[in-house]
Formats: sequence, structure tokens, C-alpha cells
Amino acid sequence: MIELGKAILVLGVLLAIFGGVLLIGGRAGLPLGRLPGDFRYRGKNVQVYFPIGTSIVISVVLTVLFYLIARIKK
Repeated sequence: MIELGKAILVLGVLLAIFGGVLLIGGRAGLPLGRLPGDFRYRGKNVQVYFPIGTSIVISVVLTVLFYLIARIKK
């Protein structure tokens, strides 16, 4: 149980850091959520948003980050 608690605590800290980066990025003018490839449909009573471009950018950044962390640990 101790390991699970530590893992949840680390995940929470990482989530808080990621949220802070997004807040700072929003104030700095980063266009996350408004990239080419982010589709938005606004109907009369419905609004649907597909952030495909943003998802691809975040995926590439996290892949490179995790790759570098794995290389450093070896």
C-alpha cells in the first residue's frame, strides 16, 4: 500500500505541475487548443470540440520527454 500511495502522490504532483504549465502557457499566448487540426463544431444547441492537433503536439512532446528520461536513467 505504501508504494501505491507514493505513486498516487507523484501523479498528483505531476498533474499539478502540468496544470501550472498550461496556465502559464495560456497567459504567455501559446495556442494550445487553437492549433490547425483542432476541430470545433457549433450547432444551434450543441458544441463539439476535437483537439486533434493539440493532442498530437502534446503526444510528441511527452514521447520525447519520456525517451530522454529513460536514456538518463540507463
